[in-house]
This record gives sequence, structure tokens and C-alpha cells, in this order.
Amino acid sequence: MTFKKIILPLILLITISLRAQENSIVVDTNLSKLSVLDSLKLTFVIHDNLAVIDSLWMKEMAGQDLSGIEVVDIEKLNPDLPVDYEFSTELFKERLQKLDAQSPFNIEYNVGLENIVKGFLKTRKNAYERLIGVAQYYFPLFEDQLAKYNIPLEVKYLAIVESALNPKAKSRVGATGIWQFMYATALNYNLSINSYIDERSDPIKSTEAACKYLSGMYKIFHDWDLVLASYNCGPGNVTKAIRRSGGKQNYWNIRKNLPQETAGYLPAFLASMYIFEFHKEHGINPKKAPVNYFATDTVLIKKEITFKQISKLIDIPEAELEFFNPSYKLKVIPFNEKSKNYLRLPVDKIAVFTSNEEKIYYYANYESNLREKQIIVNTNRARYVTRYKYYNVQKGDNLSEIASKYGVSVRDLKHWNRLRGNKAPKGRNLKIQYTEKIEPAVIAETKKPIDVLAEISSDTINTETIEIKEIVPAKEKYTYKTEKIVQYADVTKNHKVKNGETLSEIADKYNVTINNIKKWNKIKKNTIAKGKILKIITNEQVVKTIRRKVLIDNEGFDNTQHNIEKYNMDLGYVYHTVEDGEEVFSLCDKFEITTAQLKKWNNLNNYNIKTGDKLIVYVPEVQETDKKQQKKVLPKQITHTVKRGDTLSSIADKYSILVSELKKINRIKGGKIIPGMKLKIRA
Repeated sequence: MTFKKIILPLILLITISLRAQENSIVVDTNLSKLSVLDSLKLTFVIHDNLAVIDSLWMKEMAGQDLSGIEVVDIEKLNPDLPVDYEFSTELFKERLQKLDAQSPFNIEYNVGLENIVKGFLKTRKNAYERLIGVAQYYFPLFEDQLAKYNIPLEVKYLAIVESALNPKAKSRVGATGIWQFMYATALNYNLSINSYIDERSDPIKSTEAACKYLSGMYKIFHDWDLVLASYNCGPGNVTKAIRRSGGKQNYWNIRKNLPQETAGYLPAFLASMYIFEFHKEHGINPKKAPVNYFATDTVLIKKEITFKQISKLIDIPEAELEFFNPSYKLKVIPFNEKSKNYLRLPVDKIAVFTSNEEKIYYYANYESNLREKQIIVNTNRARYVTRYKYYNVQKGDNLSEIASKYGVSVRDLKHWNRLRGNKAPKGRNLKIQYTEKIEPAVIAETKKPIDVLAEISSDTINTETIEIKEIVPAKEKYTYKTEKIVQYADVTKNHKVKNGETLSEIADKYNVTINNIKKWNKIKKNTIAKGKILKIITNEQVVKTIRRKVLIDNEGFDNTQHNIEKYNMDLGYVYHTVEDGEEVFSLCDKFEITTAQLKKWNNLNNYNIKTGDKLIVYVPEVQETDKKQQKKVLPKQITHTVKRGDTLSSIADKYSILVSELKKINRIKGGKIIPGMKLKIRA
């Protein structure tokens, strides 16, 4: 009775205090019987709760054991291997015809597809019961994004093959999430990856990235079967398979020339689609999902908060939070003013969170201040920093003299500047590394009071201020350098067609392609009338003068830590900044180069590029040998003997040159070549 008399007035006092203050919360933490958490929760505005997700079903939803069921076995799938399973082939054909009638995919019967379906039904019925249940949550989300990008809704079944609908699935090579993005590809599609967040596991953002990738591939192949194949092995491997198959572009005709994993990829996709659509006919009874994606909502997080804190405050299991918010790797939602982070919850919990948001953040801050703080010690010891200076190589200089002048070794000098030989490259700015000592004389004292919220954890806290030593950087000196750089820019010209002139002759004259001339002038035919004015766009050399800011040291040397202006080192190279929607193949066509050249010049390991990338699209044949003259460096010439089955396209691709260049060198007017011909090649 005494306890009730004491505790009830205290609770009432806390409630009145919380409601009376809009921007501050006061909680008496010295209560012996009532914690800060309980005190806050007693003041919460509570809404009628919906049914909580069954814990057993949540284990099914977020279970890791499903991930990889499809992915691991795809490598071992052999559509040509017969499967012993009772199955009506005629009925299967009828159902495939129904699927084909309502789908842009080429769904046709073949023995390989039947074998895959029979294998799945024989060994994976239980797995599909669980997958179809989980799909009830994810498929509405997928369909929303697919419809936005005008992609067939059947592509949602691709997520079954990729990850078995596990947002935290991870392949042996590091691909992550429902759509299995590799690290570099994810960055290309603006998915954020850091210590706290991996948006490859975010169902919404990763689905949109997958839609962008698939849309781009469809612009290349114009066939959804080949698009899915390229999603698995890349567009380059699909293109090679088409060439090796003699130009055939039906997936089943090129399947044997695809990588082993991709050979079973589309059959696994079609088999999953079939089983999902006709699961009842095969006795598969899926579990019903107790929560729908559209029964959830998001709230913008305004301060850092953990899953554990949210779980305690609004009474939701951490497992549910992890399921609804799989992209937060450490179960912590960080706060950053530059990037917005959201928390997804069932709608009833959203109501609780938003109605008590101020109190929730107060508790998160309160717990944060309970952690032990760093003890900052005043020290008078000096520190050392690594800096760089640059030396411009003059005529007659050698590496040994330069190294001796700055007290470094020739080996280090070569390592810092990636030099292979022992020759000092004239005109090059060589990077020289040195260590600088920062004396304690540049240290100043500041005072920082303890956060008032920290006092809430104890009534005996020491309220004295702590002295903090901060480094005050010395003033840096700058100068400005004026430099001439060589760039290439598009120049538009007009050409008046003369009597007897052909598009081929005009293209050769301006070193452009016939297709580009037709495109620029909206010409459909291959003939051109006399007197017509044609628009021609050529890429020509332009010299510009630039002024850049340079950090200098006491000796007057450039002390910047970034790379030297690229035009100093790569005079004459042409750079292109990737624009939105541009891809490797469109760039190669635009600048008339091969994909092999683009990858080699820019050290690309794949075909993934992103908006804003600066790529080299032209490497000059002229290298500067003297200030007064330039010498043209001609490549070594070799000869290719035409074999049976060779085409100009295959030969050009083999030697990484353009078909137009190959024809020009060998004075070939048409496109016909015969076995035994000797073709000159510039390697």
C-alpha cells in the first residue's frame, strides 16, 4: 500500500512534466523502483495494435537456409540429364502455351526445360511452399517497380533464382541482396555501401537498380531471354555466344556456348515461373503471409537509433525490425544530414513511433550518454605527417641526380611515379615524398563543457570542464599556374554533295561512319542527291589555356596530393564524361572504338560504367619527342590469312580495330572476303 502511495504520484508528476514541455523531456532517473524506459513508456500515446507477426513464420521469412537453394544448384543444373519423375508431358506443353500467350518471354517446350521442372518438383516441393509464402510480401513491391520501368512482370521470378528472396543472401564471389549485385555494379547504380548500410539488401532500392540494369540490356539485345542471360554472365559473354553460334540469337540455340552456370539459368527461371503459376496443380500448398508490403510504411530517422532501442520502446521483436529493414548491417540506423535514412514498420507501429517520436529520441540519447567517454590527455609530443612535392624534369636530367638532390632512393622515386625504366621522362612532374615534423607550438587550448544530458545518468557526476587540445593547422601557401592543354571537341561542318559523290567517299573524307552521316541528316537510303547540304560532326583538336590553384612549400614546389593535371602527363588524350543513360556499347559506337580498347585504356574489368566517370576514348599515335617537332609512332604491321568462316567483323574484333580501318588499309570497297586472302593488320 505504501509503495502505491509513493509511486503513483511520481508517475503522475512525470506525465504532467512531459506533456508541459514541447521541446524538452525531464525524467527522474533516481527512482529506485522505476527505470527511465518504463517511465517514458507509461507516457506513450498507444494506438490499437494489429496482430503481431507469428515468430515461427518470421523465422520462415527471414531464414537464411532458403538463400542459395537456387543459386548454388544452378551451376550443377544439366537440362540434358533425364529425371525420373511421374509427369504428363502433354499437359506440360498445354500449360507452357498458356504462359507463352501472356508473356513476352519465348516459352516453348523442350526436353531440357521439362527435365529442370521435374527435378525441382522431385526435390524442392517444401522449399517452394515457403518461397511462395515469402513472395506474397515481396512480389507487390517488385511489380510496382517493374511496371514503372515497363519491364515484364514475370521478371519478378528472377529474384527466386538469384537469392530465393533473401535480402541478405551472399554468393561465394560477394554478390549480395535479393538481386545479387556485386560491389562495383552496386556503386554504378547509386546503391550506398558503408560500415552501417548496404543498400544491395534494401528491397526497394536494389529492385530499382535491377530495373535500370535490365532496361539497359534490353536496349542492346531486344530479347528478354538474352537480357536475363546477360544479367547472369554479362553482355560480353552473351555477345560471344551469339558469334560462336554463327549469329543465332535464340537462347536455346546459343545455350551451349554460354558459361556453364548461365546454361542452366534461364531454364531455372522458366521452371520457377511454371511452378509458381501452377503450384496448386502439383500439390504445393504455400503458407500464407500474415503481413503485406502495403501494410507497412516508413518514417524518416532524425537521430541515430538502434534496433534494440526501438524494440524496447515500441514492443516489436528485433527479428521483425531486421526483416523490414535488412539494409542496416549493424542493426543501427545512423543519422546523417546529407543522406536520409528511413525505418520501415507495420502501420500500427508507425503510429506509435510518430506519436512518441520526441520521447523515443530522448531515450536513445540518454542511453548513448551512458557509454564510457574517451579520456582526452594533453600531450606536448610532436607529430609527423607525410607530404609530397613535385619536380618538373628538364632536358639532361636523370633519375639518379634527382633522387640525390632530394635525399631519396631511385627505387622509391620510380615506385612513387610508376616508372618502369631508368630514364627520366622529360617534361613530366615527378612526385617526391617527404616527412614533415609538426611542433607542439601550433597547439592551442579550448574548453568544451560536458553534455547536460549526460548528467541524467547520475546525481554525483563531476561537472568540471575538460580541457581539450586541438591542432591548429599552419596557413598554407598557394600559387596559380597557367597551362595550355589539348582537348578534343565536336565541330559541326557542312558538306555540299558533288556530282557522283557517294556516302562512303564523304565518310572517308571526314573520317566518320556512313551510319553517323545518315543519322545526323535523317537519311534512310544509301543514295544521296547532288547539291544536298550534309551536316558533318568531326572531333578536332582544340588548345585551351587554363589557370589552376597549386599548393606550394618553402622551396616553391607543387605540394598537392592529388594527381598531376592529366593533360600534362597524357597530352593529346581525349576524355569523355559519361552522361546519364550512356553505356559501353553506345560509347564505342559514338567514338568508333572497340570495347577491348575502351577497357584497356581505362583499366576496366567489366562493362560497368556510371554517370560522371571520366573515360579515355582516344589515345594519340603522336608522342612529344621535342618542343619543336613531333614524330609519328607507327604501329607494327602484321598480316592475317583469311580462313573459312572468317568475316571482316570477326577479324576486326580479333585484332581490336575498326572494320572501316581494316577495309581502308586493304582497299576493300565491299564487305566480301575469300579464304586465302592476305589482309594487312595494324596491331
